[in-house]
Amino acid sequence: MPRFEDALKAVPVIPVIVLQRAADAIPVAEALIEGGIPIFEVTLRTDAALSAIGEIAKRFPEAQTGAGTVLSRNQARQAIDAGAQYIVSPGWDGGVVKTAQAAGIPVVPGVATPSEVQRARRRGLRVLKLFPADIVGGIALLKAFSAVYADTSFVPTGGVNAKNLAEYLAVPNVVAVGGSWLTPASVVAEGKFDEITRLAIEARRIASAGVC
Repeated sequence: MPRFEDALKAVPVIPVIVLQRAADAIPVAEALIEGGIPIFEVTLRTDAALSAIGEIAKRFPEAQTGAGTVLSRNQARQAIDAGAQYIVSPGWDGGVVKTAQAAGIPVVPGVATPSEVQRARRRGLRVLKLFPADIVGGIALLKAFSAVYADTSFVPTGGVNAKNLAEYLAVPNVVAVGGSWLTPASVVAEGKFDEITRLAIEARRIASAGVC
């Protein structure tokens, strides 16, 4: 299995997935993999999330299956027990970070200010989530951070989509972006998994063009 950071560099797009039904977990993951994105962030916003994480992690062990919207130490523990290979939180929570680090898996806490960046750095973290990216300063803030936190990379999430994907990925301290546009709720609900594959292919194309 590739290291988490290596996986991000290879495919710098993390689909943020909200699943109302665990039965949709495998079809959504298959559609994303077919589109060239073998990394998933299943958010703990629904009752189906933990089951979905377990099913995807078991079915696709070579992919990177993570849990998002992790708000507490208990949620982090549940997600790890379910099979999550990395943890993402919308903000800073010391309990979440400690739980993930104790389990030996990557954790990406959300930050929005220099103080939060420095708090995360004191815990040895060098990949952080900028959230909500478009509201807290987006590309301008990322560029400002790059001047003082040269060894820290960011995963901007919140307001990122196919239209501004290339612009975000062009910022040197952006290692990847996260977004829900790849798995729209209506598309999942209607079982239009081919559309998810199309969106994934489009995102890979945009990301690859930006790298070249």
